Amino acid sequence: MESISVVVPIFNEEDAIFSLYDAFTPYFENSKYAVVVLLVNDGSSDNSLERIRELCEKDRHFQFISFDRNYGLSTAIKAGFDYSKTDWVGYIDADLQTDPTDFLKLEPFLDSFDLVMGSRTERKDKFVKRLSSRFANWFRDSLLHDGVRDSGCPLKILRKEIAVKLPFFKGSHRFLPALVLMKGGTIKEIPVSHFPRRTGVSKFNVWNRLIGPFSDTIAVSWMMKREINYKILSGSPLPKSPNTQ
Repeated sequence: MESISVVVPIFNEEDAIFSLYDAFTPYFENSKYAVVVLLVNDGSSDNSLERIRELCEKDRHFQFISFDRNYGLSTAIKAGFDYSKTDWVGYIDADLQTDPTDFLKLEPFLDSFDLVMGSRTERKDKFVKRLSSRFANWFRDSLLHDGVRDSGCPLKILRKEIAVKLPFFKGSHRFLPALVLMKGGTIKEIPVSHFPRRTGVSKFNVWNRLIGPFSDTIAVSWMMKREINYKILSGSPLPKSPNTQ
């Protein structure tokens, strides 16, 4: 049976931890994959780590790693991808504005694509957040031409061997589709549900949702144009070692 590790970055989300059990249980029961949820404690200063430990002791589907300090969302995602030992790696936010059961909508396409991701319909965010996100998506696609409607949707499954080869940097979680394309991968986008935030507060605002991504988009565009790719057509057989005659 193939397997999936779903990475859930945690930064000061103590009120959300136990909600993850109820939210993920229907997915565990209905997925055709062996599913593990990897909670990445990103240097939380509240009681998140204590509750993470309790959840992992309660249910074997949940595992965790914990940073020595706060590194940021993209670093937490990368660490989860690197640490996972499964065929596929997924990602979802701890605030559960997207539903883990919607991973079931993505699974039928995994055999045909390297990245299968959600596209949030009828978003329940505040107007300013929706507007800034819409502008950011427009600007990103204008430069990167990744053809993705909702690049920032926190509901994704990637082929593990592709995920660990992606160039990561602060903010790279917003550009996973473009980075997958840059590595020659394929993408499928599926409509998924969206809900109001249940607990906690957003770690992002208009400033860090627009200014940072603006410069990051330019950087990713530069990388895509400068990326070195090649295919070897033919060649002579190579010896097993330099000393082989």
